Amino acid sequence: MNNCYRLILFDLDGTLTDSKVGIMNSLNYALKKSGIVEDNLEKIDSFIGPPLVHAFSASYGLSEEKAVQAVNFYREYFREKGLFENRLYEGVYELLAGLKERGLQIALATSKPTVFAERILEHFSLNRFFDLVVGSNLDNTRCEKAEVIAYVLSCVGTENIKLSQVVMVGDRKHDIIGAKENGIDSIGVTYGYGETKEIEEAGPTYLVNSVSELNNLLRRITCGSPAG
Repeated sequence: MNNCYRLILFDLDGTLTDSKVGIMNSLNYALKKSGIVEDNLEKIDSFIGPPLVHAFSASYGLSEEKAVQAVNFYREYFREKGLFENRLYEGVYELLAGLKERGLQIALATSKPTVFAERILEHFSLNRFFDLVVGSNLDNTRCEKAEVIAYVLSCVGTENIKLSQVVMVGDRKHDIIGAKENGIDSIGVTYGYGETKEIEEAGPTYLVNSVSELNNLLRRITCGSPAG
């Protein structure tokens, strides 16, 4: 295990923000417009995290064309209302501020479209803490977490930072698996939307149960210098 990380990658939903209300409302809107009635909230919960096109296809057997249409319905609601039906987890602002004060690099790595992620960070006044914000594209490309992480790393450049100095923080198995596929360590958080068993089976380098625990861990395993 590395004990001196310099670049921290954060997932968004379920890691920095509790966006469940907005996501659920957007999903229900999309399902209704697609002619689908779903009363099983646990099934809807499974949509939080994975790329939406895959989730619609896997859960309802939609063709690729119909799944893309469902995602477009989802975004109709999300861009106007769902985006703001959201809240920060307690302690997140202080966590990010502390990392930035220590001169660490911080990047957002989310499957949510970059344009939405940027608006959410701005809404919560978190954008000042991030050196880089990377999400999926609106044409549904670069939606796999491994692809998002790879793009972050390509932007930073291996000549500037070693893979052993990078760690990914997320609440779903996709974050942990995506980190492994890119040769970096990971921190699984259990306070988000992924079940503890799911995260443990994915095999994160570290596991924490609260934002407070995450903050304490990052203080121990990162190294930086005061921001100038």
